[in-house]
Amino acid sequence: MNADFSAQRAMMIEGQLRTQDVNHVPLLEAMRDIPREAFVPGQRKRLAYIDEDLEVSAPAAGGPARYLMEPARFGRLVQLARVKSSDLVLDVGCATGYSTAILSKMASFVVALECDAALAELASSALAELDCVNTTVVTGPLEAGHPDEAPYDVIFLGGAVDYVPDSLLGQLSEGGRLVTVIGQGYAARAHLFVKEDGVVSSRAEFNAAVKPLPGFRLEVGFIF
Repeated sequence: MNADFSAQRAMMIEGQLRTQDVNHVPLLEAMRDIPREAFVPGQRKRLAYIDEDLEVSAPAAGGPARYLMEPARFGRLVQLARVKSSDLVLDVGCATGYSTAILSKMASFVVALECDAALAELASSALAELDCVNTTVVTGPLEAGHPDEAPYDVIFLGGAVDYVPDSLLGQLSEGGRLVTVIGQGYAARAHLFVKEDGVVSSRAEFNAAVKPLPGFRLEVGFIF
């Protein structure tokens, strides 16, 4: 089965990533090296390399189900962040830790933030098993970030949000980048936020329909 996963990983690189203009060599190498199946629970491991978002945790306590992002969209979003080997990264909504493992191969250190304690435990275990020693997993509300380790050179949001709160933007270093998908469904777009001279600006980059992260929904009020 391991050999089969290796073949699927190679097919992911050539058939899903390169065809979507994911061409950053350190990112491709990381996604070739990290076994995605190690971050997929139970019987769903056989679906680890499917080219769509993959559920890794059912809905709980009124929150959404949690997913590993589709490989091509994940790759494009990470590529947008221009991660460097000297970067300190905050991975918001790490789920089972796959995004953290990939980022750890590209950056100096990754702080993985997860709001679900059970998922955080799975992430910690999987990262330790793969010797991703330049990572730490912390728990807390995703929209609050993790100011204890700020400022961050890169903040990666692993799902769709309605907005990016000031609490996260305030944790960017000078020259820092935040990447996320804003919006729901096929109208959603990947955005790059950059802090320059103390001011954060943003621009939309490409369409990207991905599953939502908990904690970033705008409440719709009644209008009379």
